[in-house]
Amino acid sequence: MPEQYRLTVKELPVEDRPREKLQLKGPGELTAAELLAIILRTGTRTETAVALAQRLLNEFGGLQELKKSSIDELSAVKGIGLAKAAQIKAALELANRLAGLQTEVRQTIHRPEDAANLLMTEMRWLQQEYFRILLLNTKHHVLGAPTVFVGSLNTSVVHPREIFKEAIRHSAAAVILVHNHPSGDPAPSAEDIAVSKRLAEAGKLMDIAVLDHIIIGDGRYVSLKDQGIL
Repeated sequence: MPEQYRLTVKELPVEDRPREKLQLKGPGELTAAELLAIILRTGTRTETAVALAQRLLNEFGGLQELKKSSIDELSAVKGIGLAKAAQIKAALELANRLAGLQTEVRQTIHRPEDAANLLMTEMRWLQQEYFRILLLNTKHHVLGAPTVFVGSLNTSVVHPREIFKEAIRHSAAAVILVHNHPSGDPAPSAEDIAVSKRLAEAGKLMDIAVLDHIIIGDGRYVSLKDQGIL
């Protein structure tokens, strides 16, 4: 057995132990593997927690893919098991919810970029299409961002009734439509455009303005308003 695999975390210099390093230098100085090692707490008989964490990241291809993994997939990795898999999923879900808290802060939407940035972190890696609406008051403060539909968009399933029920319930003066493309390419489809125009016309009848439709990809977005479609 190679000597380096007999090394335990406690045998590392204090400044290189993840928990001590976090305490001394702050979490921003830790690598993803070191942060994950703190969550795992222990390694295996042949690996430190840091080595196990790095192997896990390597096997899944980074944090993005790790976030998408299931409990069963994580548990199947040598050295992880159900308990560690549950710890990882719990930590990632807390991070996801923390990102979601940003939508609860009373923010103001001035331009399409503001709307995209508000939901980009939460929606860019979703594996299904999620259709959400940003609910705005008369000053364009965000009142909420509920999910109203999950699945591929088409005019038969995205019904104005569901969209404007949420807007009326929150006394919203205007809405911004937001949905994601799991492919990562935010280019609008013909169906996206048809849905947008249908909802914009319905909004006029109810005196609730549909200001834009933002399509989110992987780190990119398209505004139908910017494109002159709405």
